[in-house]
Amino acid sequence: MIAQPLRRGMAGGARREAGNPMPVIDAWMQHPTLRHSNDAMFESLRRWTGRSLLEEPMPVRDTVAAMAAADVEIGLAAAWYGPQGALISNDEVAEFVAQSDGRLRGVAGADLTRPVQAVRELRRAVEELGFVALRVVPWLWQLPPTDRLYYPLYAACVELGIPFCTQVGHTGPLRPSETGRPIPYIDQVALDFPELTIVCGHIGYPWTTEMIAVADKHEGVYIDTSAYTARRYPRELVDYLRGRGRRKVLFGTNYPMISPGQALEHLDELGLDEETAELFLSGNARRVFDL
Repeated sequence: MIAQPLRRGMAGGARREAGNPMPVIDAWMQHPTLRHSNDAMFESLRRWTGRSLLEEPMPVRDTVAAMAAADVEIGLAAAWYGPQGALISNDEVAEFVAQSDGRLRGVAGADLTRPVQAVRELRRAVEELGFVALRVVPWLWQLPPTDRLYYPLYAACVELGIPFCTQVGHTGPLRPSETGRPIPYIDQVALDFPELTIVCGHIGYPWTTEMIAVADKHEGVYIDTSAYTARRYPRELVDYLRGRGRRKVLFGTNYPMISPGQALEHLDELGLDEETAELFLSGNARRVFDL
């Protein structure tokens, strides 16, 4: 059977109007706390998006409503840990998941400076809280993914059978971008831990070609499109997604910076056939995160 092109308007409400909505899984999001959203390091993002400081905590129902409006079936909501402490703790994420009517799944965070405690906390998050992955944001620590402090967590991820999620590409917040280079960092981690599944968020721009090369090279390395709307995907990523990379690219938003509806608004312009669209929007994430 020849796959048919994705119909125009298959994003958001237009996908629902078609009578056969295609489910979506958001591979990179967070339900924010005030500590997270109002941190000074995100001032550049607030300037870009026109958002102001939050005056009160965002209700989980608002996140669930934003997901439902764009047919997002599952969102992978992550904790955030940095040198300043927990901006969103694992226990807070567990509370958000419990209030989400099944829409959210937890992604753990970890304190890199306490590797033994971090491994214990990761085990607790997976085995007791039901979390499905670990995420560490390298620029937050100003430590590349090859730093020795990550390595006990990589081994724990392999043992627990969960992916390691991380950020690649330049850093929007006012922190150095070097830690986001796919080569040498992600390439080396994948060589050192061939059994580790690595999901690289934020596309890798301006090193997108490097990111694609690393995903091609390593069976367990994937790319997610968080922090970009469909219209802003680099051409080389769109070509990869439409071709040999159709099983390697996952949809993500970086909510609440970008809502699912915004991220999907111009999906039809990518020219994806229905099989590729299904893999991109949900199928790859179901497989990678065992959802």
